[in-house]
Amino acid sequence: MRTMAAVVRETGKPWEVTELELDDPQPGEVRIRFAVSGMCHSDEHIRTGDAWGRLPMVGGHEGAGVVEAVGPDVTRVRVGDRVVCSFIPACGTCRYCSTGHQNLCDQGAQMQTGLLADGTVRFHDDTGADLGGFCMLGTFAQRSVVSQWSCVPLPDDIPFDVAALVGCGVPTGWGTAVYAAGVRAGDTVVVFGSGGVGTNAVQGARYAGARFVVVVDPVEFKRENALRFGATHVFATAAEAQAAVTELTWGQGADHALVTVGVLTPDVVDAAAEIVGKGGQVTITSVGRTGDKHVQLAANGALVGYQRRIQGHVFGMCNPLYDIPRLLRLYREGRLMLDELITRRYRLDEINQGYQDLDDGKIIRGVIVHDD
Repeated sequence: MRTMAAVVRETGKPWEVTELELDDPQPGEVRIRFAVSGMCHSDEHIRTGDAWGRLPMVGGHEGAGVVEAVGPDVTRVRVGDRVVCSFIPACGTCRYCSTGHQNLCDQGAQMQTGLLADGTVRFHDDTGADLGGFCMLGTFAQRSVVSQWSCVPLPDDIPFDVAALVGCGVPTGWGTAVYAAGVRAGDTVVVFGSGGVGTNAVQGARYAGARFVVVVDPVEFKRENALRFGATHVFATAAEAQAAVTELTWGQGADHALVTVGVLTPDVVDAAAEIVGKGGQVTITSVGRTGDKHVQLAANGALVGYQRRIQGHVFGMCNPLYDIPRLLRLYREGRLMLDELITRRYRLDEINQGYQDLDDGKIIRGVIVHDD
């Protein structure tokens, strides 16, 4: 079968929209016709080289669509099912899944290569190159073959564009506050970076009952947007936020700093560590450039003396098979804003413009609407 897809061939080069050959699903695999794909910053990290990926690679790891075909031994979904893909598979039986840590599932080991369970890939181009899909998905293709463990059944009343976002950005941001940080009622929370993930961290902090949700972002559009999603205070710089938090907390400092900037830097980590008070926690969601060191703090002052904590995580510590349906229920009840996250919709051949808009601070989250 032939399918159109957006591909990264070389680091630093634009996305290339091209036609690829797609193999049939093998045991435990399904073929999905994607309706919508979210444009997450993580895909750009592969293109820019901030993160490593096996190139060439089909991008995209947020997607929702319909199951078109299944291979042998598939039990989770059937042909015709509407599904959203979790960017981390959840097999349900490995050590991590069976102990309530599906975000660390062993089946996610090849996310950056795109290799499926048998060690091969399903995309091929006309030069003979074999391509994996980012996070073993490749949702920037109209069709893709993925593991059944990446599929979460989707109710009929949930739009595909909303569903695509709960495959990564929404639970990652929401879970940053609710699970990874463990925000509690009355807490003061500072969110560094209010893009697609940070905006959902704001929603998560608000849902958990934070008293103050302070956002730091240099882009005015994003600061204004953060107020719509529940931020109580917004600032362009860390210094401005530091002064405000000191006053708001009577000098005690914030309980939590959530780092959700596009590219992690030591300066942001330093500012986050400084803004939390005694017993406070810095929760790092962002990724930095491969090979760089990003967390370098003075133990005596920044950590030990004030008993601060640094917490990293994947997927907001969410369990895809539980938390994706949970978040969609909150959306259905009007308690989670998802439609409002989508600033603009793009065609597949507009992908480079979409990511330029993201870099320029013009959108919170863009989505690709696939033309079949």
